[in-house]
Amino acid sequence: MDLRELLSIPYLLEAEAVETEPGRWLVRLTYPELPGCTAEGAVVEDALRDLERRRIETIVGLVEAGAVPPIPRQPLASADPLWTARDLGLSARVAALLGTATEQGGDGLPLKEEAHALTRRQ
Repeated sequence: MDLRELLSIPYLLEAEAVETEPGRWLVRLTYPELPGCTAEGAVVEDALRDLERRRIETIVGLVEAGAVPPIPRQPLASADPLWTARDLGLSARVAALLGTATEQGGDGLPLKEEAHALTRRQ
């Protein structure tokens, strides 16, 4: 399975409201099938954005290390992992691994060149 397919796997999402102190609540979100993939926040949209970023970073990190992430079900045929990565600011890293160089990145460079520029800056 390639990275595009791995990033298109739908994982089970668990959500719970947690009272941290009387009258103060947080939303805790997790993908229990991806170890360590958890986020929390006062606003559900912010927590979901953080969780999606962690999901992509976890899967990409495992692939870069030569490991295979959990595959509990088949990938979604209609998913666009590069769009999601771009929305989360991770497009350069993901595009470089997907071999995508046809779209423009945030620096105005093709995404593959943006990935190389990002690597040189780090």
